[in-house]
Amino acid sequence: MARRSRPSAPPARLTHLDGRARPTMVDVGPKAVSERSAEAEARVRLPAAVARVLRRSGNRSPKGPVFDTAILAGVMAAKRTSELIPFCHPLALEHVRLEIGFAAAKADAAVIVVRCRVAVHHRTGVEMEALTGASVAALTIYDMCKALSHEIRIEQVRLLSKAGGRRSVAAHGTAMRRVAA
Repeated sequence: MARRSRPSAPPARLTHLDGRARPTMVDVGPKAVSERSAEAEARVRLPAAVARVLRRSGNRSPKGPVFDTAILAGVMAAKRTSELIPFCHPLALEHVRLEIGFAAAKADAAVIVVRCRVAVHHRTGVEMEALTGASVAALTIYDMCKALSHEIRIEQVRLLSKAGGRRSVAAHGTAMRRVAA
């Protein structure tokens, strides 16, 4: 028996393009202020020897405390996202929290998981702020550890969830799904 396909939704419109397909900033003025939040993740894959050095040293490298420095860098980056990404609105973030720790290690490497959660009451979402915070924290881990190895890889930077606004979504495995409001 053949499966019936569902009618496909119209293609999504790129919101940062005007009627002439020129870049433009979205006008959020008419939108209602509401609570917005987002959480993003980045993973830093280390060679096993580097992971052992970090664990034995209490997560310190020759440059200093790796996780603490990455947390500070991630918070600073989230707060300055609009200076880095042209069409992000400047936001007075109310909450930025980074959590950094080791995931389960494989035989030849260890993985550090960086999670960044951001919240604000505003007219626009904070996905980019969460992604920027997680990304810059991961870059900081690389910078703090590169004296030990250049085989460090930043992987799987992704949005885990967003809430508020017209829709809320959450990661399910590797795919995003809509969350009922």
